[in-house]
Amino acid sequence: MRAARALVMAVCVASFVMLVSSGPGTRMGLWPWQTGLSLVRWAAWTGMIGSAAALVLVVMTLVPKWRARAWVPLVALAYGVIAFVPPLLLLQKAKAVPPIHDITTDPFDPPAFVALMPMRQQVANGAAYGGTEIAKQQQQGYPDIKSLVVKATPAETVQKAIDAARSLGWEIVSSDAPAGRVEATDTSMWFGFKDDIIVRVRPEPSGGSRVDVRSVSRVGKSDIGANAKRVREFLAKLA
Repeated sequence: MRAARALVMAVCVASFVMLVSSGPGTRMGLWPWQTGLSLVRWAAWTGMIGSAAALVLVVMTLVPKWRARAWVPLVALAYGVIAFVPPLLLLQKAKAVPPIHDITTDPFDPPAFVALMPMRQQVANGAAYGGTEIAKQQQQGYPDIKSLVVKATPAETVQKAIDAARSLGWEIVSSDAPAGRVEATDTSMWFGFKDDIIVRVRPEPSGGSRVDVRSVSRVGKSDIGANAKRVREFLAKLA
């Protein structure tokens, strides 16, 4: 019985360690991002198996024949649950959004990178927009993401866009007020994924400015809604 408790504790602790190290290890460059995501998956599976075994041990402690202190399997159960619940929630979120990583307020004429173009050409996801299929998926998943019209002049709007981007923690890579363009990079907190953003400001015929935004992940097929959330937050700040 003692050996079983030790084994279950080891499995649950291992699952917890895999989960908590997956992001920081990727961010620090200890392993590729694919390894970091694999650690999350393994943490989930190992955590579920360990939690099930820990739950069995907890029930067994209620039987006089195997009566023992329940704190060891209870602690193991806590580690296991912490390891598999976040990945499951992340999986549910991924299933609820379209599997895309390029979000823009103008899918018919998406803003094009200039300063970040050399970088985009080197990364896995490239710089080219995915076309009508991506636009269709975005419309179905994020119908609220549209161009923003503001009363300020284009020059004023560019500066406000820079201020809004900085307030959100983005790194401003380039800004060109005459061209109405701001390019920036945002880094995710857990894995350190870098996503690139371009803000395009054009004069509105009726007065004011029209603002379009495009946020694109450098790697990965699905962003699990990260780029859409970023665009929404930026437009809300700007508005």
